[in-house]
Amino acid sequence: MSSHGLTVEQTEFFGRNGYVVVEGLLSAEELARADHAVHEIVEEQRQLGDEAERLEWEPELVDGQRVPRRIYNPVNQHPAFEDIALSDKVLDRVESLFGADIQFHHSKLNIKPARVGSVVEWHQDIAYFPHTNTDLLACLIYLDDADAHNGCLQVMPGQHGKRLFGHSHEGQFTGKITEPGWDDNLPAPVACEAPAGSMIMLHCLTPHSSVPNRSERPRRTLIMEYRAADAYPIYFHDQINRVESFTRQVRGQRAPEARFTLTSFPMPQIGGEHTSLYDLQSRYRGD
Repeated sequence: MSSHGLTVEQTEFFGRNGYVVVEGLLSAEELARADHAVHEIVEEQRQLGDEAERLEWEPELVDGQRVPRRIYNPVNQHPAFEDIALSDKVLDRVESLFGADIQFHHSKLNIKPARVGSVVEWHQDIAYFPHTNTDLLACLIYLDDADAHNGCLQVMPGQHGKRLFGHSHEGQFTGKITEPGWDDNLPAPVACEAPAGSMIMLHCLTPHSSVPNRSERPRRTLIMEYRAADAYPIYFHDQINRVESFTRQVRGQRAPEARFTLTSFPMPQIGGEHTSLYDLQSRYRGD
């Protein structure tokens, strides 16, 4: 591992809280390249309208025009994002938490345009993709300055060492925490405010959310998911096959055995097809 690993203080903070913010990860040049890549993908897909396959649109128009809310699999779509995902400064920090055998899992890019931006309700990532253990991590990189006004990430610290909350209603997976009173007696949420180029490393059991962006500033976030090589997916839906098609070994060796730290896991029961977290959560809000 090179010199980009987490500090002792950052590793300990992650261990206590289930997240850590790393400021100044991307340079101005890397941010500009990512910005260009976003515009390139969006403008190409805009020409396709309803036939767009590489992103999804916000349901709400802005100044009479469609705006995107998510780019699918950006790391597999554009070299600017692949270079970030495979960079030493990201992988060294993942290695600080998981050890040397690391797999890239999948990616997405959430876009909260000015004056819009769909809500993301409280959820835990591993509820969407069950694995044999919980060494899974989201690395979220802000492409814009992010604060509470433009919908930055919110986290519930210190819950990653506890349990998976219920995400279902009447037997159907909703993509959001559904247990009544689940947040009673829990610490207050923390808004992860940080400048553009910062990365938030988030444990798969840490509850998190974000509110709509009603400011005049955009808030775009590149999200890259990683896992320890011995965290194996548990099949429950064809969605697993789709996600696994993007998975690759990025450091070390493939694990010859799965490591089990979970004795049971509620399998998500998903009725019908859905395009993303936004689609799934809105379905159970009745939007």
